Amino acid sequence: MRSEPQPSAYRADTVIAQLTDWIAAPVAAADFPMMMVRFRNDRWASTVGLDHLNDSDWARHFGQFVPLQDNLPRPLALKYHGHQFRVYNPDIGDGRGFLFAQMRDGGGRLLDLGTKGTGQTPFSRAGDGRLTLKGAVREILATEMLEALGVNTSKTFSVIETGEKLIRQDEPSPARSAAMVRLSHSHIRIGTFQRLLAHEESEQMEALVEYCLTNFPGNMPPEDAPGRDEPAVILLHQVVERMADLAASYMVSGFVHGVLNTDNMNITGESFDYGPWRWLPTWDPGFTAAYFDHSSLYAFGRQPEALHWNCGQLAVSLRLLADSEPLVAAMNRFGELYMSAIARRWCWRLGVEPRGTEHDTALVGLCEQAMRASSTGPDEFFFGHRAGRGDAAGEFGEALAQYTAADSSHDYWSDDVPQSMLIEEVEAIWAAIDERDDWSALNAKVDQLRRMGEAHGEPPVAACHSKPE
Repeated sequence: MRSEPQPSAYRADTVIAQLTDWIAAPVAAADFPMMMVRFRNDRWASTVGLDHLNDSDWARHFGQFVPLQDNLPRPLALKYHGHQFRVYNPDIGDGRGFLFAQMRDGGGRLLDLGTKGTGQTPFSRAGDGRLTLKGAVREILATEMLEALGVNTSKTFSVIETGEKLIRQDEPSPARSAAMVRLSHSHIRIGTFQRLLAHEESEQMEALVEYCLTNFPGNMPPEDAPGRDEPAVILLHQVVERMADLAASYMVSGFVHGVLNTDNMNITGESFDYGPWRWLPTWDPGFTAAYFDHSSLYAFGRQPEALHWNCGQLAVSLRLLADSEPLVAAMNRFGELYMSAIARRWCWRLGVEPRGTEHDTALVGLCEQAMRASSTGPDEFFFGHRAGRGDAAGEFGEALAQYTAADSSHDYWSDDVPQSMLIEEVEAIWAAIDERDDWSALNAKVDQLRRMGEAHGEPPVAACHSKPE
């Protein structure tokens, strides 16, 4: 069984304050005409001591953004640059959201509450700073499904419908509006470092590296790694390890993020910022989520390449502090780390005990062949062959028979069909909300996904994270 998030007392810790002179601009939230609490994630609110809030106080803090006790006095819109579809853009930053609060959980881990759809900032450009309610509902579904499948993801913490009518090109308009809050381990992006490089701000870069190493602790580089005692080199090794694991978790989940730009890459390797995402209907490396991704740059099978490329942009930025050789050595670890992460995550989702990287990698290849040959989607495939059950034949069946089954006693595995998140179901859930204001299908789906997560058991530990000292 999977352990539940552990409750903790509220403990504010605004460590970002040491960087605010140059990393962010103070902003104010929009004044919305309506405050209707539509989703509150009390399961994760308990980890930061906020589950006790009644709906009125919840709306005050996460709709009007009245500061939490002893927390940030004003929201902070963070400054960053980034490559968007491999084109460098210096004119971005938190354009429709901000960092609202920072806290520690019971284990001492730093957690941020960041927003989306909360009004214009100095980085909004021509945007209105708003979020559609449909976009918020889609993010609830994405984060709940990813969490159930063991992905290191931000958590959708709160969704409040705000009563505005928005005009959008990619949704029927006027669209309903929402203010959303995410709970995540970090608000620092690769694009944050890219901005400091562009301005040649080496002192600020040193401070940001130290902030990340202190608040997001991870592994030291290998003993033989050049420059392994240099802070910038240590950080790159950690980010490479985390991003390799994140790429593997996407592939094992059959998930296509859609927009893997460097401004959407969190330094902790935590998946976030869900826009045109999709889950695979069949195992297709060329499947592309975003209608505007005309070159399929971020297609399903190209996601590991995209995350490796993004790590390279962090390495380029860190050249402000370190020589090329140790940074290149860190980058060169990505492939091996990725394959190791694929093997352990694949075995976990398939419900078998690992046998070693060589055997496990071979099994992954045979599973992929079986999925392509049968035009089976990942959800159906993993469910059907969980713990070695099903009618696996040929070379795949022979290989699977060599594995020891993990615990599959949860009654979920006796269901007729697995949980999935294909676009048809997403649209049906939204249609019930949009047409009849019926939230029952969404609430039921969240419950079903959490049950699926329980059935899978404790997920693989996200790579390169350690407890604060």
